[in-house]
Amino acid sequence: MVGLCFWLGRSLIQSSAELPIFQGDQRREKQKRKKARTASMAEPKTKYDRQLRIWGEQGQAALEKASVCLLNCGPTGSETLKNLVLGGIGSITVIDGSKVEVGDLGNNFMLDESCVGQSKAKSVCAFLQELNDAVKAKFIEEYPEALIEANPSFFSQFTLVVATQLVEEKMIKLDRICREANVMLIFARSYGLTGFVRISVKEHTVIESKPDHFLDDLRLNNPWPELREFAETFDLNVQDPVAHKHTPYVIILIKVTEEWAKSHGDILPSTREEKREFKDLLKSKMIAFDEDNYKEATEASFKVFGPRGISSDLQQIINDSHAELNSSSSDFWVMVAALKDFISNEGGGEAPLEGSIPDMTSSTEHYVNLQKIYQAKAEADCLAIEQRVRNVIKKLGREPESISKAKIKSFCRNARKLKVCRYRLIEDEFSNPSVPELQKYLTDEDYSVAVGFYILLRAVDRFAANYNSFPGEFDGPMDEDISRLKTTAVGVLSDLGCNGSTLTEDLINEMCRFGAAELHAVAAFIGGVASQEVIKLITKQFVPMSGTFIFNGIDHKSQLLTL
Repeated sequence: MVGLCFWLGRSLIQSSAELPIFQGDQRREKQKRKKARTASMAEPKTKYDRQLRIWGEQGQAALEKASVCLLNCGPTGSETLKNLVLGGIGSITVIDGSKVEVGDLGNNFMLDESCVGQSKAKSVCAFLQELNDAVKAKFIEEYPEALIEANPSFFSQFTLVVATQLVEEKMIKLDRICREANVMLIFARSYGLTGFVRISVKEHTVIESKPDHFLDDLRLNNPWPELREFAETFDLNVQDPVAHKHTPYVIILIKVTEEWAKSHGDILPSTREEKREFKDLLKSKMIAFDEDNYKEATEASFKVFGPRGISSDLQQIINDSHAELNSSSSDFWVMVAALKDFISNEGGGEAPLEGSIPDMTSSTEHYVNLQKIYQAKAEADCLAIEQRVRNVIKKLGREPESISKAKIKSFCRNARKLKVCRYRLIEDEFSNPSVPELQKYLTDEDYSVAVGFYILLRAVDRFAANYNSFPGEFDGPMDEDISRLKTTAVGVLSDLGCNGSTLTEDLINEMCRFGAAELHAVAAFIGGVASQEVIKLITKQFVPMSGTFIFNGIDHKSQLLTL
């Protein structure tokens, strides 16, 4: 079966440069572009309605202000930009010095027969502009490699650079350039049935990380005075069945937790047996089998078992050296410094309260009153942090209002979910990877193919530097290229400190069969991943992936390597 996959992959790759675009396909593509162009004339809020629900108006505004530069507009680059243009990116600049060839029509939907012989950058740019006329689009007919060497300052004008299909040497040089200019950079490459995406940014801070799963901030095991006073107005032993059934589960858990703490030296349940006993204590308070509020309390009891105070992740952020401010500190670190002071003072060891409560079985009166108590605490915490932020800004010699109230409010609401991402220089990763991690991947059955592709993607660049072509790039017997690539891969492994490690013959053979081709299906997938990461970086929402993303098209697997 694997052999069949290899053969099919080779067949697809060999034919990709020769596949014709049938007239029906062309018509359909042109109709799609026409529909997209018509849709783009709608009002902006209508046009971006669905995505506004994901990253909001603030995120959309960040996208519309951003300028993105694309290096090489082959299938991978075109697919990346297509997603960003449809998403409403502010401006794009396409850099490519090549001309459109007949073979390009078989794997790039941004080109048609009329483009053959024309500038690829110009042709792709024109088709992308049709997808959304609100996006400013321009092109430069120059090879990215030449631009990197001759005019490094060119890249400083952009918010983010997407570099596709670059070889290792140029990746290293561009990475240094973008780091010095504080420009975000994403590398993306598709190569036969594999490909990778790698982010390179000095530091990326995220306020709205939007994790899929996160505990509600209810302070069940550490209520503040107003919440405790409100809980004391309830009697869990009340005999009125209606009142008993409509006590909010938050109140039930607060009172039962206090009862437990009094008899256990103020220590929360931690062992499995203690947690079972706590649930039994909850159930013992029920006076009827159909009390949904007590069932909710039992199901939510795990929210009591977490430790009081802030998480280790947040502790690490407030202890970061960047929280020691200077004149160049970013708004994020200014707010972190204020947060640190708040936790030590008004917060009593806790982060600012988020202020929202989930739905629960309760009388309307009890629920509304409970909601008001949480909201009042959240507003008071936010006001305290805002005052600290203003004081910090003033000490730094900046305008006190330079950080908006809305930004501080968002920071407070998401304080428990802050993230700081830092990425190694790609040169450091290439020359000094984590050898234990690399060796672990090489011997791990689940990761061996992914790391094999990682090594081979570097080996093909070294191969090309030595032999002026990629392995298997031209028709003819491949035995010599296979042997050369195997030797090159062994050299790469040796340079990385993995002497004696080898890659499978099948994987090396497949890499030669790929012949450096960009298959549209793989390019579309890699472009989709790359554009998703671009949006995360620009909107500063969600957490960008760390490490090198490797796509294994043979086994249909995607994995992250941390080296």
